[in-house]
Amino acid sequence: MKHDNESAAEYTAKRVSEKNAEYAANLEHEHDAEYAKYAAKRESEHVVESAELAGKDTAAESGGDSGAANPSGLTSSPSDAPASSTPAAPLRRGYTTGACAAAAAKGAALLLITGDRLPAVDIDLPAGFRHSFELTGWQREGTDSAICATVKDAGDDPDATHQAWIEAAVSWLDHPGVEIDGGRGVGRVTKPGLPVPVGAAAINPVPRRMILEAVSGVLEEHGAARGLRVVISVPEGEAIALRTLNPRLGIIGGISILGTRGVVTPFSTEAYKASVVQAISVAAATGNGQIILTTGGSSEKYAMAMFAGLPEEAFIQMGEYVGFSLEHAKAYGIGKVTFVGMAGKFSKVAQGAMLIHSKNAPVDFGFLAAVAAEAGADKKQVQEIAAANTASQVVDMMTEAGNSAFFESLCRHACEQSLKHMNGGMVVEMVLMTMKGRVLGRAEICG
Repeated sequence: MKHDNESAAEYTAKRVSEKNAEYAANLEHEHDAEYAKYAAKRESEHVVESAELAGKDTAAESGGDSGAANPSGLTSSPSDAPASSTPAAPLRRGYTTGACAAAAAKGAALLLITGDRLPAVDIDLPAGFRHSFELTGWQREGTDSAICATVKDAGDDPDATHQAWIEAAVSWLDHPGVEIDGGRGVGRVTKPGLPVPVGAAAINPVPRRMILEAVSGVLEEHGAARGLRVVISVPEGEAIALRTLNPRLGIIGGISILGTRGVVTPFSTEAYKASVVQAISVAAATGNGQIILTTGGSSEKYAMAMFAGLPEEAFIQMGEYVGFSLEHAKAYGIGKVTFVGMAGKFSKVAQGAMLIHSKNAPVDFGFLAAVAAEAGADKKQVQEIAAANTASQVVDMMTEAGNSAFFESLCRHACEQSLKHMNGGMVVEMVLMTMKGRVLGRAEICG
């Protein structure tokens, strides 16, 4: 259980340490010795990582709504990187958990059938090329079963599963074919709305197909009359899942085995956006007519307190993707979308921006000055707002002036722009908060 005075990073590191200790307590095989070495290395990395994350948490609390966990486990974006006068080296792509699972399964199948502990195997990726995956953790139990693993390399995309040990255990069936299931550290689906049925292991359709093709190819090559059962495990999976939205999506006990192309594009928005869509899908499938969209962890915390009667899956961290999230909410039949967040971010929505990262949509202080004039601010205040440097400065000015009409007007503009973007079809609500969780303004419009 996580204690109130324990940061998420500290809790995650502790859980990983506990899981590694539990696994290492039963070392009997060379496979276990290989994993023990891996686990010791990973535990030392988590200590450093926890210290770094703790520093980021502290900075986020004092600086804004940037301390958010996000659905895909991504920890940064290209715009977070410091500016440099020297050209950046090309970013190195990585490989998905699904591709790694397929490679481990192929290695295990070859080990079982031939007895060969191959250092690497090649597999075909949906992206249209072959890649060689290094293997480790070989273990063969007589002629009945075998285990092989690979360590996920996410390239320069710092997702939650980077360097995860992904393992496949194969055993003979009494009949032809390939059966695929999840073991320790691979989650189980408990809610509808996902591409995997309730009760099944959270191994998505494309990874399932990749595993099936890789193992079937080995069986055909060696003329095997019987089929194989494949069980994918991720020893750290339960701890890693604490850093994702899997529990909220109803994926319990571990991570998901994912990937539609087999490759991870560094700092891509695709993974984040895909997980936002998945969260909206789950919310709709579980009967939620209203969802709460926030930009990050701080605003979500306040939203959950404000809308305590809604289930957890109704709350979705959309990041900067306002228009994208609205479009998919409408497509999934959501009747009402409520935005909760800080005035600086959502003032951009009020001015018509549907992608609200600072790089894409700077704050328009002329627009804010015009809204202030609409709300009855005097000429001097309007001029000061037009000359302001930050949105926080404007919020302070209007708060000190007691001009609540300014924030109500911002909320109305944001609702109108949201409905305009979607051509209506739902109710949109906007709630603006301070960094301490006080409501500044609120409006709702039915489009």
